[in-house]
Amino acid sequence: MNNQSPLKDKVIFDGQPLTIEDVCRLASRQAVCELSKDGHFIARIDKGAQFIDTLLKEEGFVYGVTTGYGDSCTVAVPLHLVEALPRHLYTFHGCGLGSHFDAEQTRAILAARLNSLAQGFSGVRYRLLQQLAALLKHDILPLIPQEGSVGASGDLTPLSYVAAVLAGERDVLYQGQRQPAQAVLARLDIEPLTLKPKEGLAIMNGTAAMTGLACLAYQRAEYLSQLATRITSLASVALKGNAYHFDEQLFSVKPHPGQNRVAGRLRADLQLSTGAPRHDTRLQDRYSLRCAPHVIGVLEDSLPWLRQFIENELNSANDNPIIDAEGERVLHGGHFYGGHIAFAMDSLKTAVANLADLMDRQMAQLMDPKFNHGLPANLSGADAGQAMINHGFKAVQIGVSAWTAEALKLTMPASVFSRSTECHNQDKVSMGTIAARDCLRVLELTEQVAAAMLLAAVQGVELRGNREALSPALQNTCAQVRGQAAFLSEDRAMEQELRLCIGLIRERHWILYE
Repeated sequence: MNNQSPLKDKVIFDGQPLTIEDVCRLASRQAVCELSKDGHFIARIDKGAQFIDTLLKEEGFVYGVTTGYGDSCTVAVPLHLVEALPRHLYTFHGCGLGSHFDAEQTRAILAARLNSLAQGFSGVRYRLLQQLAALLKHDILPLIPQEGSVGASGDLTPLSYVAAVLAGERDVLYQGQRQPAQAVLARLDIEPLTLKPKEGLAIMNGTAAMTGLACLAYQRAEYLSQLATRITSLASVALKGNAYHFDEQLFSVKPHPGQNRVAGRLRADLQLSTGAPRHDTRLQDRYSLRCAPHVIGVLEDSLPWLRQFIENELNSANDNPIIDAEGERVLHGGHFYGGHIAFAMDSLKTAVANLADLMDRQMAQLMDPKFNHGLPANLSGADAGQAMINHGFKAVQIGVSAWTAEALKLTMPASVFSRSTECHNQDKVSMGTIAARDCLRVLELTEQVAAAMLLAAVQGVELRGNREALSPALQNTCAQVRGQAAFLSEDRAMEQELRLCIGLIRERHWILYE
C-alpha cells in the first residue's frame, strides 16, 4: 500500500457504524472525511445542544455544565460563569508530556472522537462536528503529547489539545511544520469555536485517543500475522524443515479456525498437498517451526474478538453525561471508561510479542551451524577465501535478540496498574491509552524483528539453492526482497536496508495471502 497515492474514497460521518479500516484509511490519507449534511442528522445532533440550552434556562442541574468537574461535581457554577467553564477545562488539562502522537495517530484520534460525537448523545452542536471534520479535511493536526491519560474520565489531557485547537489555541502540525493553531485557522478562513457549556466535556471525556491507536494497532498486527507465516515458510525451506508438520488431517483434530488458516497458508507456500508422498528426512522439527501455526494462530484467532471490542468502542457514545434529547434526560454514568480497549491492547501486545519471540528462535536456528543443517555460520555468503573475515548476519541476530527482549518486557498488562487519582473520584481507571501505546511499541519492535528475519530467511533459502523449485508465492517474496536488498556476500552495514524493509512492512507493501 502506498500512502502517497491519490485520495480515492470518502468516509462519511453520519452516526452509522465505521470500521477499523475506515479509521486507518483516514489516518493514512487514503480517504477523506465527509460529514453528513442530511437534514435529519443535523437536526438530531443539534437537538441535544438545544436540550442543554433549555435546561440552562430552567436552571437545571447538569454535571460539568452547571457544576465543577470530577470530585468538584458538588460545586455549583453560577449561570454567569457557565460559558467560561469549557475553556477552563481544556486549559488546566494542558499538562501533557512526552513525545507528540505522529500525524497518522493524530488523524485516527480525531476520527474516533468525531465518530463518537456523531452518535448524537453528547449534547454538542453540529457546528462542533463541522469544526472537527475541518481539521481532518485540511489536515490540521493538534500537537498532542502522548503521556498523561489514565484512561478513565477518558483521555482528558490528550483530548484537551483537540478542544483547544478547535478554539484556536495551542499548536498544530500543518503542512509539515509546527504552527500556532490560531494562525492556521485564520489562513484557511476557519473561525475559532467558542465552546458551549457541555462541549468541552464532550470532546475530552471519552476514549478517542486509545481507540484511534487501537485501530492502527489492529491493522498492523493483522499484517504481521501473515508476514510471520510467510517468513516461517521461508525458514522451513532454508532449514530443510518437515512440511508434514502442517498436514491438513493433523490440524483437523485441533480445529481452532485461525490456527488452521495459518497451517493452510504454510501448506500452500510449501506445496504440500493432501495425500502427497512423504520426503521428509527429519521426524520432528524444533518447536519454532513445528508449532508456528499454534503460535501465530493465537493472534489469528484473537482478531475477530479484538475487532468486536475496538469497533464497539469506536461506534459508541463514550462521554459523560449522556444526553438523551428525545427522552429529555441527562444520564450520568461511566462510559468514558476504556476497559475494553485496555484489555484488547494488553492481549494484542502479548500475541504480537509472541511473534517476535517465534521469529527470534527461527533466526537462532538459521545462524547456528549446530542446528541449521549445513548452512554456513551466521548465513555468511562469503566465498571460502574471505570466509574468515566475514560475519554475515551475526550482528543482525544480536539486534533481533535485543528487540525481542524489549517487546517481551512490555507485555506486562497495563490494565492491572489502575491508580486512584483526582481526590479518589477516579479511583479505578482503565490505563487503556498506556496499553495502546505499549502495544504500538511492541508492534514496532516486532516489525523490526520481521524485517531482519525476512532478509535472513531469503539469504538462507538462496544459500540452500534450488530456488526455482519453490512455490510461486515464495519465489515472488524472494524476488521482492532482492529488489530492495542484495545477497549478503561481504560484510556491509545493514541499517538502511533494514529501515527500508521496516517501512515497507508498515505500508503493507507486499501482498502475502489473498
